Amino acid sequence: MSDEYDVVVAGASTAGCAAAMLLAARGARVALLEKRTTMDAHKVLCTHTLQPGALPVLKTLGVLPELEAAGARQHVTELWTPWGWIRPRPEPGGPPLPQGINVRRSTLDPVLRRAAAETPGVDLMLGEQVSGLLEEDGRITGVRTGGRTITARLTVGADGRGSTVAAHSGLPARVSANNRLGFFARYRGLPPAPSRVWFLDPDTAFAFPNDGDITVVACSPAKEKHSADFRRNMEGSYERFIRALPDAPPIDEGERVSKVIGTFDLPNVYRKPHRPGLALVGDAALATDPVWGVGIGWALQSAQWLAEASVRGPGEGLEEYGRAHRSALDGHHKLMEDYASVRPFNPFEKLLLSAAARDAAAARHHQRFAGRLIDVKEFVSPPALLRAMRVNALHRLGR
Repeated sequence: MSDEYDVVVAGASTAGCAAAMLLAARGARVALLEKRTTMDAHKVLCTHTLQPGALPVLKTLGVLPELEAAGARQHVTELWTPWGWIRPRPEPGGPPLPQGINVRRSTLDPVLRRAAAETPGVDLMLGEQVSGLLEEDGRITGVRTGGRTITARLTVGADGRGSTVAAHSGLPARVSANNRLGFFARYRGLPPAPSRVWFLDPDTAFAFPNDGDITVVACSPAKEKHSADFRRNMEGSYERFIRALPDAPPIDEGERVSKVIGTFDLPNVYRKPHRPGLALVGDAALATDPVWGVGIGWALQSAQWLAEASVRGPGEGLEEYGRAHRSALDGHHKLMEDYASVRPFNPFEKLLLSAAARDAAAARHHQRFAGRLIDVKEFVSPPALLRAMRVNALHRLGR
């Protein structure tokens, strides 16, 4: 069988569904392929959180009311540091803080997949896995699957960290080690609490309340120190780590409703996100340390940047897409990649984090950075550094 479309998207998860819907809204006829066979399929290894920077895309897609009705939890994340808790609060008389949402992938993925399937111009094809790419004169012209050939002006790889499309594309990739483990479990019935992250320097952890009275509790300890213990006794090591956290989530007061899920190795992967006739979105383009909870948001945002760059039609504007992707994410990813080496906090991080634990304005500044609303340069801008220096100087003077 052979079919012809304007766009073929491989992968019907967050990035793929968003790309299909946004490109179809611009008049493209889209084939959306998903290797799994059910509408309710979802990603398991995930932080289950979206930072504030991603919410405008959900609003554009029109799915935010349905997610909120399903119980998605708004959040402003609190952060434990060696200098104390960073607890962002609105400026008196000022606007509310920008909020993200926490939502289980078992809720999010089916909502997006159904919305994509109902979008005019999108043909969702379940059980179709890409086995190769079509190429003509150096340009990607479509895909092969087990049962058909699909030609298109634009092929989109939205098939995750281990992308088959990327593997066949010839696009260069940079892979770097993540020197932390990653394990989490789901608990029902924990006492109400905000989203919280622990930066233990170098270990990290988080607890994110989700829909369905489920809290995702995770830890990312340094490999060198903890790998042997986790390999001997994963569940025991995980629970001991969580219980030892400062102001630890009271996991013994709830019911664990999942096994301990995770991995001993999750490297950072950055790929050039385009070549003629082809674009990569989501984790297929950039898969970074999950400690930061940016994966879902960047998947949605990269789909939006691709659609915005395709104003002249599918397959056009890919250089513009690459520039937008690089400009928005390179600084964040390089910092996260560097921190995944399990280095200690650098002087700038110590300065800004300690000030944010002591000062409301510095806490709001950090929250905008953690929510991916400002870039690294703005986070460490001279005014921000001067304000942090003043806060810490007054703290030392007892004022």
